[in-house]
Amino acid sequence: FNGVPGRDHWGPAGSALVYGGGMRMGQVIGATNRFAEHAVDRPVHFQEVFATLYRNIGIDTSVTTINDFSGRPRYLIDHNIHRPLTELI
Repeated sequence: FNGVPGRDHWGPAGSALVYGGGMRMGQVIGATNRFAEHAVDRPVHFQEVFATLYRNIGIDTSVTTINDFSGRPRYLIDHNIHRPLTELI
């Protein structure tokens, strides 16, 4: 430990275990270099994961909004950029 909270090394790479919810299981999506420093194949963005989860529970992210602290409607994800993970649906 170095006294710095959080991930202070190799931040561009991470992993997640996703299961259930009617998704296609038993696969690895993407790859890192041999040191696990950064993605080298099929990087996945967190908004793609959220888009997939929202889709599977019936929420249309292209029209659904929530109000921010100022009362302005905000989309749940950047739906023009990020789509559900086709590998999981």
